[in-house]
Amino acid sequence: MNDHRTVPATSATSAGSAAAHGPGNGAEAEAIRVFRERLGLAGLIDVHTHFMPERVLHKVWNYFDTNGPLIGDLEWPITYRQEEAERVALLRSFGVRSFTSMLYPHKPGMAAWLNAWAADFAGRTPDCLYTATLFPEPGVETYVRAAVEAGARVFKAHVQVGAYDPADELLDGAWGLLADAGIPVVIHCGSGPAPGKHTGPGPVGRVLARHPRLRLVVAHMGMPEYEEFAGLAERYAEVRLDTTMAFTDFTERFMPFPPRALPRIAALGDRVLLGSDFPNIPYPYVHQLHALERLELGDKWLRAVCHDNAARLFGL
Repeated sequence: MNDHRTVPATSATSAGSAAAHGPGNGAEAEAIRVFRERLGLAGLIDVHTHFMPERVLHKVWNYFDTNGPLIGDLEWPITYRQEEAERVALLRSFGVRSFTSMLYPHKPGMAAWLNAWAADFAGRTPDCLYTATLFPEPGVETYVRAAVEAGARVFKAHVQVGAYDPADELLDGAWGLLADAGIPVVIHCGSGPAPGKHTGPGPVGRVLARHPRLRLVVAHMGMPEYEEFAGLAERYAEVRLDTTMAFTDFTERFMPFPPRALPRIAALGDRVLLGSDFPNIPYPYVHQLHALERLELGDKWLRAVCHDNAARLFGL
C-alpha cells in the first residue's frame, strides 16, 4: 500500500486547483508567481523541458496520443500543444529564467542533425541552455566534441527510447570528454514509465565506475528505482536527480515515491534539480511545483531545487 503523504484534491496546492486555473492561461502564471514570490525567487530554472524540430515533436505527441508501449499504456494527454513560439512565451510567463531543449535520437544517424537544430534554437532563444544529444554509433565522439566546442551547456541521453546500453564502448570516449568538460548530462535511465532493455541503475552504475566525475542528472528521480538512483547520488558527488513528474498525482498513481526515502532526498537537497517535462505533461505546469511544496521539506530545500542548484551547476 502507498502511504505517501498527499494533499487532498480540494487543497489550494492540488492538481485540481491548478487545473481550475486552466493550463497556460494568466491565472496559472499568477499561481506560479505567488509560489515564486513566497520563496523569494525571481525566477525558476527548469532543466528538463523539450524543444525539438516540429515534425519530430509532432511524432512524439502522436506516440503519446496512441498510447505507445514506452509510456506504459497510460492515457497521457499533452497539456501544452501550442506552437514553438507560444511554448517559449509560456515558460517565460511562468517565470522560468532558463530551460533546456531536451531532444534525443532513437536510431543511428539522428544525433548530429538534432544537434544542429538545437544549436540554432539556442542561438535564437537566449534563455535556453544550449542542449545537445548523443547515440552509441561510430563518430559519436567527433560530434560530441564539436557540440562542446560550439558551446553546448547540457546533453540529453535517453536510454529507454534509444534502447542502448549507456556503458556501450562506443560511448566511452564521449562520456570521458563530457566528464573532463564538466558538462551535465540529463539521462533518462530509470525503468519508468515502462522498462527498457538497458534501463535501471546497473548500466549507469558501470558508466560511473569508469567516469566517476561525470555530471549525470538522473531524469524523473530515476523512477521507479528511486532508492537505487538516490544511492548512486550518495556514492558519486557529481550525480544529481531531477524532479520531472515525480511526486505528482499522475505519477503517484502508478509509480509512487517511497516515503522512507524522503529523508535521503532532503539530505541530497543540493543535488536535486527542478524538471518538468514541459510541454509533454498531462497536467498544468504549476502542479509540479505544488507537488514539491507538499513534501514539506522546507523552503530552503525548495529554493535550492527550483533555482539555486541549477544556477550553481550552470554558472547562471
